[in-house]
Formats: sequence, structure tokens, C-alpha cells
Amino acid sequence: MIAAWLLGVPAAAVPAAVLARLAARQRQRGALTLAAAGSLLMIGATVLLVITLTGGAASADVSAGPVVAHAAITSTGSNSAALIGAAIAVAGSTIGAGIAVAYTGAAALAAMSERPELFGRAMVVVGLAEGIAIYGLIIGIILVGKA
Repeated sequence: MIAAWLLGVPAAAVPAAVLARLAARQRQRGALTLAAAGSLLMIGATVLLVITLTGGAASADVSAGPVVAHAAITSTGSNSAALIGAAIAVAGSTIGAGIAVAYTGAAALAAMSERPELFGRAMVVVGLAEGIAIYGLIIGIILVGKA
């Protein structure tokens, strides 16, 4: 299961870097090339996720007793779900915070260019937007702690 990730990440990153390099050289078709690269990376990531999640059923040693066997099955079954949930929480909150900081930061700079005394209020609003990423990181840490 881990071998799929170790082989899949470089296999997806190298073509992405090559396509990005080609898009930089060809300015007219650059956006189309990057869109195709993004689509290919999404398909590859989905295939990699399916391979990882269907890696096989967990088996337990029944001779150790029912309590130990039950603990082994439940710990391996919830581990991947908690890690995927943590990744989704961190990635989603980081993307959302990036978008929020982009809009609030631009608006704050525009407001400060006209009235410099608004610096404190503007930075509070930008800080609240950055808080979204911190909340996602906290949820991710909690989920990884339960895995």
C-alpha cells in the first residue's frame, strides 16, 4: 500500500513538471496545456487513491483471542479513513484560507492606500481569514492523533 504512494508521487510529479515547462515555452497554448496537465494529475491521483484504499482486507490472528483480534481489525480499518479525513481538512481549509486572504488582503491594501489609519482594522480582517487554515490544521492534528 505504501509502495503505491512511493511510486505514484514521483510518477505524477515528473510529467507535471515537464508539462509546466512546455507551457512556459508555448505561451499561446500554455493554458490548454496546464488544463490538460491538471486533468491528468487528477485522474492519476484518483487511480492512486483507489489503489491505496483497495489494498486488501486486514486479517487478524484469531488464535490470540477475540479481544486482540477485534482491536487489530478496528485499528487498521479506521486508520486510513482518519488520515484521509485529516488530509481533506487541511487541504480544504488551506485552499479556502488562501482565497480568503487574497480577497481580503487586496481590499485591505486598497483601503489603506486611501486611509492609512485603517491598518489595524484591515490586518484583523486578514488575520481572521488566516484563522481558517489554523482551524483546519487543528482538526487534522486531532484526526491524525486518533489514527
